Amino acid sequence: MIADEMRQRLTALSPSRIEIIDESESHRGHGGYREGGQTHFRIRMASPAFAGLGRVQRHRLVHQTLGDIVPRIHALALDLAEV
Repeated sequence: MIADEMRQRLTALSPSRIEIIDESESHRGHGGYREGGQTHFRIRMASPAFAGLGRVQRHRLVHQTLGDIVPRIHALALDLAEV
């Protein structure tokens, strides 16, 4: 599952809190939706890796850490905080 892959890769950022939510079902009938979900995700995470980084820098770090997962999904919402 994509959420499991995300969680595994994001451990590299030593999160103190992480929640990965598959919001795909709430996008049924919208662009990018695929039967079976795994298309729209929200990640809520706190990490010391975000210390001193602005919002855009935090988002870039998460995207970089997720790597090839990002192009395989349609949407990714990020709620990120430093510890």
